[in-house]
Amino acid sequence: MTTSRIGFGAMHLAAAPAEARASAIAVARRAVEIGVTLVDTAHLYGWGANEELLAEALHPYPDNLLITTKVGVVRTPDGGEICGRPDVLRHQVDEALRRLRLEQVELLQLHRVDPDVPLADQVGTLRELREEGKIGRIGLSEVTTAQLADARTIVDIASVQNRYNVLDREHEAVLDACTAASITFLPWRPVHPLLTAPSIVGTAAELGATPAQVCLAWLLHRSPVIVPIPGTTSIRHLEENVAAAALTLTDEQFERL
Repeated sequence: MTTSRIGFGAMHLAAAPAEARASAIAVARRAVEIGVTLVDTAHLYGWGANEELLAEALHPYPDNLLITTKVGVVRTPDGGEICGRPDVLRHQVDEALRRLRLEQVELLQLHRVDPDVPLADQVGTLRELREEGKIGRIGLSEVTTAQLADARTIVDIASVQNRYNVLDREHEAVLDACTAASITFLPWRPVHPLLTAPSIVGTAAELGATPAQVCLAWLLHRSPVIVPIPGTTSIRHLEENVAAAALTLTDEQFERL
């Protein structure tokens, strides 16, 4: 399956009030208009409201558009908590299909590994849902190299979504494992909020680009399996983010960063 090199993270799109919803729908539609073919959402984002928003904005979906969502977090009086029980995962997948108006989620990701449920039960449930035709591909989020390796003994893993950017490389080993195995790596928070480092600012000046674009270009240079999913509520920032795919860093600029 082929996607655009830069995707879109829909987490920040507001489903309410009406004015904010209309603006969010315009951003989602503009993303697809300018060539984004991977849009990331989750049950957690508004407890399904974000999925419904994307369906309103983009359904019927273009044939090349991949809407990926995540399950495995439940709502609680205090906010939310990780829950990977098979019955919960099954219910949330069914709800995602209904909200997104899909017969199959092409890429379904486990939002977090539940430490209180055997990994084999969590990933095994997703494998069963794939066999039932409700899921096309299975991904993981915020996993260690050991968890990724264990999951791959149970089912094929198509993607990993961990936090990663030029200033935050905690999951470097996971990225390397994904690169070696040709597993798509979807870094969330691909642009660190602190962009005043001299190397970033200097490289941006050399390229006539923004610091955020430099950070995205660095990710694309870092590994061929990386598909950043920057999120924004601004059409201007969206267009800047997508344009970063056209930037090419020299090897010297890459090493400097």
